[in-house]
Amino acid sequence: MKRLAAYFAGAALLAGMLAAPAWSGAEPDYQQVHDGRYQAILGDCMGCHTQPGGRAFAGGAALETGFGAIFAPNITPDAATGIGGWSEEQFRRAVKQGVSPGGKRLYPAMPYPSYAKMSDEDVANLYAYMQSVEPVQRRSTPSRLRFPYNIRALMIVWNWLYFQPGPRKLDASKTAEWNRGADIVIGPGHCGTCHTPKTFLGADTSAALTGASLDGWFAPDITANARRGVGGWSVAELVAYLKTGHNSHSMASGPMAEAISYSTSKMDDSDLKAIAVYLKHVPASSAAAGSALAADDPHMRAGAEIYQDNCAACHGMDGKGENAIFPPLAGNPIVGQTSAETLARVVLAGTQSADTKGAPTQPAMPSFAWRLNDAQLADVLSYVRGNWGGGGPVSAGTVAQLRRDLRPNRR
Repeated sequence: MKRLAAYFAGAALLAGMLAAPAWSGAEPDYQQVHDGRYQAILGDCMGCHTQPGGRAFAGGAALETGFGAIFAPNITPDAATGIGGWSEEQFRRAVKQGVSPGGKRLYPAMPYPSYAKMSDEDVANLYAYMQSVEPVQRRSTPSRLRFPYNIRALMIVWNWLYFQPGPRKLDASKTAEWNRGADIVIGPGHCGTCHTPKTFLGADTSAALTGASLDGWFAPDITANARRGVGGWSVAELVAYLKTGHNSHSMASGPMAEAISYSTSKMDDSDLKAIAVYLKHVPASSAAAGSALAADDPHMRAGAEIYQDNCAACHGMDGKGENAIFPPLAGNPIVGQTSAETLARVVLAGTQSADTKGAPTQPAMPSFAWRLNDAQLADVLSYVRGNWGGGGPVSAGTVAQLRRDLRPNRR
């Protein structure tokens, strides 16, 4: 969804986000603006609509999809290039129906199918807040989608097939806390936008939150699956991960590190607990991650030697890492995913963990692309998955393709 170094140097952007409002005209409803700011945090508006090194909410950040690149627009209240000329009703229609002023159809990369579950009051508060931030004059970058996906009118058909407007129905058999977590995950938090597999037309499948490839990463399974999901985490451990980007099982990187830095780390603790309670009750996925190679397989033996020479100093020969500094590989859900895409990408390109008040050190993983060839990387990844995640082997061809796909300056 996402570039890391620039995002995590964003203290100045956050300062601008929290600076004195830039409204004009009638004095605003300060409580409404305050409540709207929290809706922006729940919706991770900052993360998607702020370009690395750019001004808050001024757009420009790219999302690479299977249909081409989509660039987040300017949503500051600049009248010429942002949403300063939008009425509250026009804003609501864009956020909850995916139709901007003039009838322009939005793509679901702007997660209106999830935002449709928000109440009109929450959207009104969000509008009040967005009208209060500093206006920035910056024209939005046009999307670069392949034909025929660049025909926005086709979204009428997509919406007819897949879009289900209306609020989420309260589950009276569950607790208020569970329902609050469901409201956030399904609604403004739009977790399924990244974590739910997609159809060939980019709509969510019925396998909710079981993991999906997006923008060069694999957003992991976050169901109650004990091996690949969060079923083996306690509620407190899941809250810690969302609050700081770290726990004893894993460390956030890539787009999840961004989401934690700009969104979940700033949520109320009660909401984080509600999210954790809900996720712990999402039915566990059943898809297999493949069969691990036998311990005496030549690729496993080669991978073990490469691991000892390149990885053990940080992650340990036992794969347990060093708490809060180097994440464990043993028991880390990323290791056992159905796709090794994120694991391979982290080893190839390196990464940096989330920047949060609770864990400000931001441990980093260096790139090994310069040091290991495709076959060596495949062997060590197969060893890690087979030894500590139970996942299937990784081929040199898979690594080679990912290496080709990676480009400079992508997160």
